[in-house]
Amino acid sequence: MANPFVHVELNTSDPEKAKAFYSKLFQWPLDADGRIKSDDSSPGGHINSLGHEPHHYTIFYVRVDNLQESISKAESLGGKKLVGPVSLPGGDAFAWIQDPEGNTMGLYTGA
Repeated sequence: MANPFVHVELNTSDPEKAKAFYSKLFQWPLDADGRIKSDDSSPGGHINSLGHEPHHYTIFYVRVDNLQESISKAESLGGKKLVGPVSLPGGDAFAWIQDPEGNTMGLYTGA
């Protein structure tokens, strides 16, 4: 697949409760920071709390070569940019876009 799924993020106001739920429901191995440890067959992810709105969301990220080009292409197809690009430590970056139907997804570039 040219642009694979690379990460899933579950945001909650009670990360400890969510970690207990998902680790029991799916037998997901989670570290103390809420990172979902995955094997090579699935993307990794994490469970976290932003401490502000939005308190509850689930989002998946797709790897792209160029965030700005992908945002522009989404906009040309009727989507819109919601967040970013946002630089992360180590040179990675992400953005959030919305498709024409209102679904939010993340774009990710980096290692």
